[in-house]
Amino acid sequence: MRYFISVLLICVAPLAAQQQPSPWGLVARALGKSSAPPGETYRVTFARSDLRVRVGDVAVAPALALTSWAAFAGSADSADVMGDLVLTEREVPVVVSGLLGAGFDVTAIHHHLLGESPRVFYLHYHGRGAAVPLAARLRAVLSRTATPLGEPAVAPRPAPVTLDTTALFAALGAHGRLAGNVAQIGVPTSGSAVMLDGRPVPGALGVNTAINIQGVTARRAVATGDFVLQAARVQPTVRALESAGIHVTAIHSHLIGETPPAYFVHFWGDAEPLALARGLRTAIDSAR
Repeated sequence: MRYFISVLLICVAPLAAQQQPSPWGLVARALGKSSAPPGETYRVTFARSDLRVRVGDVAVAPALALTSWAAFAGSADSADVMGDLVLTEREVPVVVSGLLGAGFDVTAIHHHLLGESPRVFYLHYHGRGAAVPLAARLRAVLSRTATPLGEPAVAPRPAPVTLDTTALFAALGAHGRLAGNVAQIGVPTSGSAVMLDGRPVPGALGVNTAINIQGVTARRAVATGDFVLQAARVQPTVRALESAGIHVTAIHSHLIGETPPAYFVHFWGDAEPLALARGLRTAIDSAR
């Protein structure tokens, strides 16, 4: 009997460990999401599927450059939340007022693209405090915009995939994921750990380089995103991008008071997919 009980306890313990709820579950529910994966950080996205934005003849997919996000780190009692909100021009003053009134800091407002129609603005913010109230206040601010906040009852059909992600990821030297017809890659390039008010800023909170590549046709793709860099690597990376025919569209900061300072270099490329990937790989190498 003792042997049976021991075996039972050994079998049940790992199962119980696997069933531990995510520490971010209540945060997810406050944001209108059904669940959160386990982990030290929690990142949630809100695709601006309501917007119809074009750059030239390219219809910009939400996964390419039109997705708002929030990322949480820390603990339930003392969390940091940072993010990037995709807004129309009319929504900017409404969101600024709402965030400030809810106790958030507004850390940047700017563009990431050039020549898009209609114009899109990107607002960055930071909040610190109890995680669930932060999430609830953030959702209340987002509800004042046209951002779709609910989870769709039926998953949208993916766009036709025209990208050879195996070849793309090999050329980039980094693995990513496919969201519809957009390949998304995250690469650490910001050097030593970024600190803000005495706390490290994890990569999930926006200090990893983000590269998104959208298939347009089998022989054409567009790419955008941002390189996150220390000061000494900004000019080498800008030169590498421009030498590869990938245009720099913005250079600015997203945070305030971080050490060392992090600079964000945004870009736009339009070329054959593997040519884009090779050019971006050159920039990645220059960024390190």
